[in-house]
Amino acid sequence: MKLLTFLAERFFWEPFSQTLEDAIEMPAADGAEDAVVVFFQIEAKDQQEDVRPKVFKKTLKHIKWLANKKEFNNIVLHSFAHLGGENADSAFAEAFFLELKERLERTGYVVKHTPFGWFSSWELKVYGESLAKVWKDF
Repeated sequence: MKLLTFLAERFFWEPFSQTLEDAIEMPAADGAEDAVVVFFQIEAKDQQEDVRPKVFKKTLKHIKWLANKKEFNNIVLHSFAHLGGENADSAFAEAFFLELKERLERTGYVVKHTPFGWFSSWELKVYGESLAKVWKDF
C-alpha cells in the first residue's frame, strides 16, 4: 500500500474518462473542503492473506491520525494507481477501498471518494505546513 495524503483546504474532481469496463456510469463532479485527501495505490502484495489485515489497519490508523491533527471530519479517498509498484487486482482494490470508506464512516467521518475506474481532472489546494503532505508505504 502506498499513500500520499494531503491536508486540503479544497479538493474538487470531475470524471474525465472511464478506465475500467465495469465501472459505474459517468458520475457527477464533486468536492470537499477542509479534508484529508488520500491518494492510494493498493499493491499486488496487499492481496496476501497475512498482509491485508495489517495494511488495512495501518492505513485506517494513519488516515484517522492525520484527520485528528487538524480536527478534520472530511475525508476523500482517491485511487491513484501511479504511485509505483505492481497494482492489485481491480476488484480487490475496490473492495478494500469500499471497506475503508465504511469503517471511517462508522467512526463518524464524512467520507467521499472519486469514482473508482475513472480518470478525473482535479483541483487541489493544500495547506502549507509540512504535515499537510505525507507519504507512506506500508
